[in-house]
Amino acid sequence: MSQGGVDGGFTFFVQAGKLRYTCNYVAEQRFAIVSDQDVPTGRHALSFEFEPTGKPEPLKGKGAPGKLKLFVDGKPVGEGELPITIPLALGLAAGVAIGADAGAPVTEEYTSPFAFTGTIEKVVYDISGEHVVDHEAEIRVALARQ
Repeated sequence: MSQGGVDGGFTFFVQAGKLRYTCNYVAEQRFAIVSDQDVPTGRHALSFEFEPTGKPEPLKGKGAPGKLKLFVDGKPVGEGELPITIPLALGLAAGVAIGADAGAPVTEEYTSPFAFTGTIEKVVYDISGEHVVDHEAEIRVALARQ
């Protein structure tokens, strides 16, 4: 999945078995976050969560800094800092692409169209601000207290 292009945006993908998120800050800086383990073969829910750690400064061309976490089936598999994000909006041609990045790619980590060969069942954008919850981890904590 990608939104944006060579002039700025972000992309969320699997490459060489690793889950990856790359932020391209207006073609000036790129920040890559990579999972610390391979994504198992088979059907999985892949997700990421962005948590702001500071205030945006749109008049200075800076979006909010934050922490980004990667998840496979709700379990954390990697995290990293995004010291800056795009402040307002991406360019007019910055549509969302699912399953391939056919335009000028957000990152140099792959070559367009970088088409996914599996099956994508569903894509959900959740902008509610709620955190990803690992219910199994909550149960393990509760059982450990007994």
